[in-house]
This record gives sequence, C-alpha cells and structure tokens, in this order.
Amino acid sequence: MSNNNNFYSKVYNAVRRIPKGKVSTYGQIAAMCGSPKAARIVGGALHNNPEPIKIPCHRVVNRFGGLAPEFAFGGRQVQRELLESEGVEVSDDFTVNLSVYLWDGE
Repeated sequence: MSNNNNFYSKVYNAVRRIPKGKVSTYGQIAAMCGSPKAARIVGGALHNNPEPIKIPCHRVVNRFGGLAPEFAFGGRQVQRELLESEGVEVSDDFTVNLSVYLWDGE
C-alpha cells in the first residue's frame, strides 16, 4: 500500500499545480508522476481525494476532454459548475475543448 500512497501523493501534488481556468488529463498527470500508463490509477487517486478543495480534482478530464460521469464529489454537473466558475467553457455534451483549456504543465 505504501507504493500506492506514494503515487497518490505525487498525483495530488501534480493536480495542485493545475491553474484555475485550465484542465489536465488523467494521462498527463500520470506522465508527470513518472508512470505514463497509470491514468486509471490517477482516476482512483482522485476519486479518493482527501482534500477536494485544496486538490482541485475537478480540473482533470479524460483524454477527449470529457468530464467524469462518476465525479466523486457530486457527479459531472458539479464538476461542470466548478470548471465554469473558473472560466472553463464546458459544452452540452460535458466536454472541454482541450486545444483551448489544456494546461501545458508549466
């Protein structure tokens, strides 16, 4: 379990860096944490987010810009509201235009 805890800590630290008005993908976060094939584990870490306000997991979307249908903190409508409150436009099909809003990791 300590390996998972260590990876989860890396995930939370990476997600904290995503600025308001931007999103990242699960795969991008996995790559930033040194495990580019661990996108699903990133999702698990975010589903178990111990500090949803301090760790802005709502800023993480899938590789197509899709919001999480099972967003742990109220469903994708809540994720949409949180993103829109930060200036991220979410389309009617619950996707974000990654060419506009994807964080470059800097």
